[in-house]
Amino acid sequence: MAASRISHVSQAQLLTHLRRLEGERHPFESPQRLTAAQHYVMTHWRRLGFDVVTDALSYLGRRFVNLIAARSTASPTPRLIIGAHLDTVPGTPGADDNASGLAAMLELSRIFAAHPVDVHLEFAAFTLEELGMLGSRHYAQTLHAARQPVLGMLSLEMVAFTESEGRQRYPWFLRGRYPAIGNYIGLAGNHRSRQLLETTASAMRSIPGLPVETMTVPGNGWVFPECRLSDHSPFWDAGYPAVLVTDTSFFRNPHYHQSTDAVDTLDLDFLTKVTQGIVALIERLG
Repeated sequence: MAASRISHVSQAQLLTHLRRLEGERHPFESPQRLTAAQHYVMTHWRRLGFDVVTDALSYLGRRFVNLIAARSTASPTPRLIIGAHLDTVPGTPGADDNASGLAAMLELSRIFAAHPVDVHLEFAAFTLEELGMLGSRHYAQTLHAARQPVLGMLSLEMVAFTESEGRQRYPWFLRGRYPAIGNYIGLAGNHRSRQLLETTASAMRSIPGLPVETMTVPGNGWVFPECRLSDHSPFWDAGYPAVLVTDTSFFRNPHYHQSTDAVDTLDLDFLTKVTQGIVALIERLG
């Protein structure tokens, strides 16, 4: 069954999602485009038969929503949350950041709608990540206040860019510890998330041709603030296990937050393998 699900990952479907989501999606500069992206995601999930609910929050006097999809969003069992953010900064089409994470998440939802596993699997499209993870922070705090159990959370944050010329960069205290070529998927977790991190790494390493590198940070990652810059960090702060899944963002991708962050710069084979790796993880947990 595991091989069957992994083989169902469709690069054509991933590319379709990327093309549909590409374009500036900023809550104030391009709100119509952000709303269109939300509609696209919601429509996809509802066609698959998921319950979709909105998790609303207020910012600067305006209402914004996270979109949450599951077979039953009211289930009391511990949930595995697969999350990716919808918004971009102004002036960028946001293909890697973060249409790539959204595309992987949408493809995962398609596969597990057709081939369910015995785990409370939940998908979350977060808003206002670029303004300080406001959407995911609201949702993590809501879950914590309601004492909702969370098996784990995965933040899919820029998962489709590779390079082969040795341009991968690191902060000074990590130089020499990781590869010079940026062709791997990076996984980061805090100590509370160590078991989830190890299981995620093992599952993703089962995909042929997918290099995987991991990092465990102390506490909630404040000693390395760059590792907090995605939707996993509010879950760390709420005491939940969470893992960042990333191509290392601005440490690798020269198009980060630029007008050149377009689909044509991405490595679709890499994105396909990353998605397959998450399929393998979900099957192990399920």
